[in-house]
Amino acid sequence: MGAVVSCFKSVVNAITSCFMAVVNAIVAVVKAIVNGIVSLFSVIASCLTCGKAGGRRRATTSAV
Repeated sequence: MGAVVSCFKSVVNAITSCFMAVVNAIVAVVKAIVNGIVSLFSVIASCLTCGKAGGRRRATTSAV
């Protein structure tokens, strides 16, 4: 009887791992889409404000 329970646990564990992999893939795709939309709006805002808006600043180095 222990072998049946062990086999059942293994099957459930495999199905759970597969399901989690699918969920992680879906989340990664949604995250990439959201990051692309945010980047697009950042470019539009930068264009409309002539680059004066936004938190990203370029690091300047001296030529000395």
